[in-house]
Amino acid sequence: MAASGPTTATGEAASLAGERVLLGVSGGIAAYKSADLVRRLRDAGAQVQVVMTQGAQRFVTPLTFQALSGRAVRTTLWDEAAEAAMGHIELARWATRILVAPASADLLARLAQGRADDLLSTLCLASEAPLALAPAMNRVMWAHAATQANVGLLRERGAAIFGPGEGDQACGEVGAGRMLEPLQLVALLAAQRGPGALAGRRLLVSAGPTYEDLDPVRYLGNRSSGRMGFALAAEAAAMGANVTLVAGPVALETPAGVARVDVRSAEQMRAAVLAALPGQDAYISAAAIADYRPAQRSAGKIKKQASSIVLDLVRTADVLSEVARHPQRPSLVVGFAAETAELEAHAQAKLVDKGLDLIAANDVAAEGLGFESARNALTVFSATSRWSIGPAGKDEVARALLQIVADALAAPARPGAASGATPPRAGEGPA
Repeated sequence: MAASGPTTATGEAASLAGERVLLGVSGGIAAYKSADLVRRLRDAGAQVQVVMTQGAQRFVTPLTFQALSGRAVRTTLWDEAAEAAMGHIELARWATRILVAPASADLLARLAQGRADDLLSTLCLASEAPLALAPAMNRVMWAHAATQANVGLLRERGAAIFGPGEGDQACGEVGAGRMLEPLQLVALLAAQRGPGALAGRRLLVSAGPTYEDLDPVRYLGNRSSGRMGFALAAEAAAMGANVTLVAGPVALETPAGVARVDVRSAEQMRAAVLAALPGQDAYISAAAIADYRPAQRSAGKIKKQASSIVLDLVRTADVLSEVARHPQRPSLVVGFAAETAELEAHAQAKLVDKGLDLIAANDVAAEGLGFESARNALTVFSATSRWSIGPAGKDEVARALLQIVADALAAPARPGAASGATPPRAGEGPA
């Protein structure tokens, strides 16, 4: 039976779940293989953003890669719409991996010189993501002393060199210089993944709003988009965790490698969280669960009659407090405090009142942050420590928060108990 996908050196199925791969495509006939590479990367669980050089566009059109990746291809540093918000820097921060395939002799030379004369080379300089290069060129070009010196320099700087392979070349010659096959590249990229900071951990994450139905037409809800919770689930999976995501009604795709349970109401959220609780190492409550629900749901549509209407509302269950005091309580319980004023006071009171280990507070009244935004900023509190995260994209904010969670789970005591530790700071300042 044929293999269904790439495998690592250990024979395990290659997984890039949770990874965000920036795939650079430079000029060369091997660029046609990169179209299949996009599909293989996505099959392995990665999100893929393609960046093409001008030379690459001579061989394959951006539209091909857009159709395969589901994302608009970036081709120039001078994209006015993207660069209005420093788009190349956001893209550099978005990537968890950079793979250039094919990597031409010219691109290898420019990277070795530290040049930033197009979008792809600029991103390689501006990103802290690990860089992997898959050379593809004529055998004589590959063997040339200049190319070998450039490759050696790039290796010294930490770049991984995948290949090249040997065999027939488009020019009619035979030898070293062929780009490795897409499945090989996916397997090599997956093999680079060491055990993540949350490897072996089980995390339960709740996300999104809840809707409390008034009648078959109307409901009480809130403005939570679910993006923060989904970012936490995706990043936790990328860091090696076994993740269960309990999601309210949102229009978001399930992150790769994450088990998802969909709910609608606060009571359904409570039931799903408690059902998934046994065996979890941490619970992160990023959901905006309704505090009140209608005392009675009308079986039919409430007709417009009087000039005003009075709704009888009752409290919903406090899921976060219940989890924090549950007999099967996880080692770490993390809450969120969405506030519009007195952020620190309200967050610290909630930390104590609900019996939490950590609380992540965010000012949802701040312009461009929080609800319905791709960006966020958090102030995280434990009983004795404080961390600042952002403003930054929610993916980056999620990574920083999860690193705090990972450190807390690895510590012999609760977070903040160790003395002399310097709190991590991530994504501070304008993005």
